[in-house]
Amino acid sequence: MKSRWAVIGLAVIAVLASLVSYGLHQRSRTAGTAAPADSGRAGVKTVRLYFGAVSGDSLVSEAREMAEASTLHERVAGLVAELDLGPRGRGVAVLPAGTSVLHVYLDDHGLMTLDLSGAFRQRFRGGSSTEYLAIASLVRTLSANLPEAKRVLLVCAGRPTPTLGGHLPLDRPLDVADWP
Repeated sequence: MKSRWAVIGLAVIAVLASLVSYGLHQRSRTAGTAAPADSGRAGVKTVRLYFGAVSGDSLVSEAREMAEASTLHERVAGLVAELDLGPRGRGVAVLPAGTSVLHVYLDDHGLMTLDLSGAFRQRFRGGSSTEYLAIASLVRTLSANLPEAKRVLLVCAGRPTPTLGGHLPLDRPLDVADWP
């Protein structure tokens, strides 16, 4: 009985966190361009992001400067936020709009469990190619910038995510080496 209440409590917390995160994200999108990072307190790091090619058949990479983050959560959340903003150059955003990081865990064996906002699943539109590009964009961006992540398990709003669009299984960890 106690574990049932704990699960319900965690679900409520995940929903509240998702709502707060979504509200903050929407406000930042409507405010125009984001304010530059305060580089006086932190260093700046070049990251590699992956977006869909305009042709829709592959990914294109883009280098971007970001303020260096001190925690794993900040690093991953920053990368996902940049993917959500979309490319500055060529390419198209393939991650469902409003996707953000709720929680992230990395174990000693390189397994990263990434809990994404409900927008990841709820706002996905597309077929098998779009699904592949969305997952590939996320996994390749994470592996390019976090070499300690060897496998990625995607969870959505605190719940297992069997698939995003019905074509790729997400109920087990994705080996980053399989997403070159």
